[in-house]
Amino acid sequence: MFNLNYPFDDEMIMQKKKSIRKELLDKDSPFIDKKIAILSGSTIGDVKSVLELFLLDQGIRPVFYEGSYNRFYEEAVFGNAGLEEFQPEIIYIHTSNKNIDVFPCVGDGEAVLAQKLESVYRRYETVWTELKKRYGCPVIQNNFEPLAYRLLGNADAYHKYGKNNFISHLNQKMYEYANANAGFYINDISYLASWYGLEKWSNPSHWYLYKQAMDLNAIPLLCRNISRIVKSLYGKNKKALALDLDNTLWGGVIGDDGVENIRLGEESPEGRAFTAFQRYLKEISTLGITLNACSKNEESLAVEGFSHEGSVLKRDDFISWKVSWTDKNISIAAMAKEINIGLDSIVFVDDNPVEREIVRTRLPEVSVPEIGSPEEYIKALDQEGYFEITTLSEDDMNRNQSYKAIIQREILENSIEDYGEFLVSLQMKCYMSPFTEPVIPRITQLINKTNQFNLTTKRLTENEVRNAAEDESVITLAARLCDKFENAGIVTAMIAPVKDGEAVIELWVMSCRVFKRNLEFAIFDELIRECKRKGVKKIKASYLPTKKNLLVKGLYEELGFEKTEESETGTVWSYSIPEEYRNKNSVMEVFYDEQERDNG
Repeated sequence: MFNLNYPFDDEMIMQKKKSIRKELLDKDSPFIDKKIAILSGSTIGDVKSVLELFLLDQGIRPVFYEGSYNRFYEEAVFGNAGLEEFQPEIIYIHTSNKNIDVFPCVGDGEAVLAQKLESVYRRYETVWTELKKRYGCPVIQNNFEPLAYRLLGNADAYHKYGKNNFISHLNQKMYEYANANAGFYINDISYLASWYGLEKWSNPSHWYLYKQAMDLNAIPLLCRNISRIVKSLYGKNKKALALDLDNTLWGGVIGDDGVENIRLGEESPEGRAFTAFQRYLKEISTLGITLNACSKNEESLAVEGFSHEGSVLKRDDFISWKVSWTDKNISIAAMAKEINIGLDSIVFVDDNPVEREIVRTRLPEVSVPEIGSPEEYIKALDQEGYFEITTLSEDDMNRNQSYKAIIQREILENSIEDYGEFLVSLQMKCYMSPFTEPVIPRITQLINKTNQFNLTTKRLTENEVRNAAEDESVITLAARLCDKFENAGIVTAMIAPVKDGEAVIELWVMSCRVFKRNLEFAIFDELIRECKRKGVKKIKASYLPTKKNLLVKGLYEELGFEKTEESETGTVWSYSIPEEYRNKNSVMEVFYDEQERDNG
């Protein structure tokens, strides 16, 4: 069994690429297929081979277009029949400081310096603009790593003639472009070169012999970093941490040592390491990643640990609290059910190798990193890239409140016998609208990360979502849901092109946070309303089953569709819109695009 998790053996990966690929393809797990073009600023054969391994490990099976050597500019700007026929879904531009052909010279005037910076930057911006125009897919671009030599010594970092200063300014312009242009992402090789060691990274013999822009054994590090961006784009990030307590969040066993004797805070090196780890976890939670306790402990004693003066985390920072003497695999399964996420969305962190192995064996979907000693905990989590950010929305930042609301609703549900009464008691308000520019990034994120309520498991780029929004022949619907516990934000989206008096539901997704709330009825009511407005008489839809979307197997039948086709790949359904349609939703208020909205 080959290891592609941190810390991996880069030399072994380079030597055993074929064996690793075979093992990954033989795994009994589903893949999503993606077409990825790699445009070359240097040799890319090994980059392609190793990137495939890391993508397969993430559940993504790539088909590659391999660009001609150092022709990234020409293939992007002047067009390329092979690339156009390939129709990439992602384009990765593999450039480095070797592709900067103009640098400041000592004695250059201010105007010349500015012109050089602008001309180098514009060359790349032209590439990105043309690729966006021709293909409309995500583009991943390397930034520039520092040079391994410094003509001006330390002043090279800040002097106007410094080449590394020039590179810093180029990178900054690149970052400004990334922040202003959706669908454009930076692969931070400047950081990677620093992490790997700039002297090793900039291996001159590998450049002169093979035209490799980096040390050959740095390629796995590079490819893992690219794969993190790709898996984030297609909804494969993790959502939750299941955290042990003793010797994971503090040093010592609180049941034996007492709160006053656990090692936490500034009084000891180990205590400082645990406090730093807690601070890191607190920061992770601001990204919408939920923190959950999973500890074999006495609950009353465990809570006391968070009253320690060195504790950054408090009891309220945890969404699910599984502190008992129950086996941890059972606790994690219950946790997933409680906050309504898949086991494959959970990362289990525990200092005990036996507990880690039990969870790996009994819950293979759960990610279980090797975390090392306390001072290495942050590195171990960070280097795995479980929570790679490609978009960060307000909904993401408010997600922990959503998980708390799930638990509050469950408590309320258990107190009311009639489920219909429970739904009414939530005082739900649904705000329905077509896709609009401000919410397109959130809709794209929802489409690409949703597996359970996803009838066709279709994935779309931001530009594809935008094209649907701008096409007058396509019905697009998005809905925001509020109740007395929270504003859940945009939680469902539908795309239904209309042709010849017939609408086809090509895509319908809904967040797991709002399952069993009858929101599907409300959005279907709105689809009918839009269809009638457009003169549509019939709706067609497909259900393509996967291991994860069995939840919606009977949805179309429940909505009144008739099954017209069935095959190994799925089913096709048809719905004739009646003259007198009665709304199916009866438990929430619905506000439409043209109505005045409040914030719930």
